Amino acid sequence: MILSQLPRFHLSIFTKPPSSTLSSPHFNFLNHRSNPPVSLARTIFSFAPKSNLATVEPIPLPVVSDSSDLEEAPVEISLDKLFIPPETDISGDDPSSLTARILKGSNIVLSKYARDAQVAQADYVKSSVRTEDCPADGLPEFALVGRSNVGKSSLLNSLVRRKRLALTSKKPGKTQCINHFRINDNWYLVDLPGYGYASAPHELKQDWNKFTKDYFLNRSTLVSVFLLVDASIPPKQIDLDYASWLGQNQVPMTMVFTKCDKRKKKKNGGKRPEENIKEFQDLIQGFFETTPPWIMTSSVTNQGRDEILLHMAQLRNYWLKH
Repeated sequence: MILSQLPRFHLSIFTKPPSSTLSSPHFNFLNHRSNPPVSLARTIFSFAPKSNLATVEPIPLPVVSDSSDLEEAPVEISLDKLFIPPETDISGDDPSSLTARILKGSNIVLSKYARDAQVAQADYVKSSVRTEDCPADGLPEFALVGRSNVGKSSLLNSLVRRKRLALTSKKPGKTQCINHFRINDNWYLVDLPGYGYASAPHELKQDWNKFTKDYFLNRSTLVSVFLLVDASIPPKQIDLDYASWLGQNQVPMTMVFTKCDKRKKKKNGGKRPEENIKEFQDLIQGFFETTPPWIMTSSVTNQGRDEILLHMAQLRNYWLKH
C-alpha cells in the first residue's frame, strides 16, 4: 500500500508554527521516570506534560449540517498540531502533498510504517485481573479505555468487522477484566474496564482502577492507549482527568472521539460533535505541550475504522523494528 492510496483528510490552510523543525516528530524521546519500568513505546510515543510555555490556538473544526458534510468539509489546522510519527519528514512537502498523507478526520500524518493494516483474523484469548497474568508471548498491543458507556465494545467489534467479538450491553460497566483479543496472530487489541458509571461495589471499582493503572505503567508490550471520548456530549471532567493522568505518567495515548454520527439539534441546546471536540481540545491543551494524535469515529457509519487501523499499523511496525 502506498501513501497516495490511503484515505485523505481535507485541509484548507496550513499555518506554519512560529518556530519548529518540521522533520522533528512531536514526541518526548526522553523518559525521566525511573520506577516502575517502562516500555520502549513509552520512551518514543509519549507526550510531555504541559509546562509554562506559550500555547498555540486550538484546531478550528467546522460546524456542518450532517455527517456527509463532515467527511468532505475542509478543516483548518496548523502544522504544530499535527501528529508526526518518528522517521517522518514533512519539511519538503507542499500543502497538497501533505494533505494526502493525513488521515481523514484526524491530525495524524502517515509514515512509511503504515502498512499491513487489514484485520484478517480476530480471536478472544483470555481475561486477566493482574498484569502479570496477561499473555506473555511478547506481541505488541493496543488498549481501548473510556467511560463505561462510550461505545468501546462497539468500536472494537467495528475494527475487526465482527458483531459480537466483544460483548456489547445497554448496561454500562460489563467489561470487568483485561481482555486480550489476538489479531492476525501477531498483535493484540485489549479491552479494558470502563470508568465512570459502572454499577458495581465501590471496592470492585477501586480494584479495576488499580489493575488498569498497573497495566498502563508496567505492561512492556503496550504500544499505545486509545482513550475513547464521547463526542456527542460536552467534555466530562472524568475524561479530562484520565487524559491528564496518562500524560503525567508518560503513557502513549491516542484520543478517539466516538459517536460522531450523533447530531443534536441546536434548538434543544445540544452541541454538534465538532463543537464538543473543539472544546475538549481547548481544555486538553492545559495537559500537554504538544497535541496528542486524535481520530473522529462512529461505530454506526464505521467512520474512522480504517484510519484507526492504519494508525495502529504504523505505530506497531515502528515498535517492532525498534
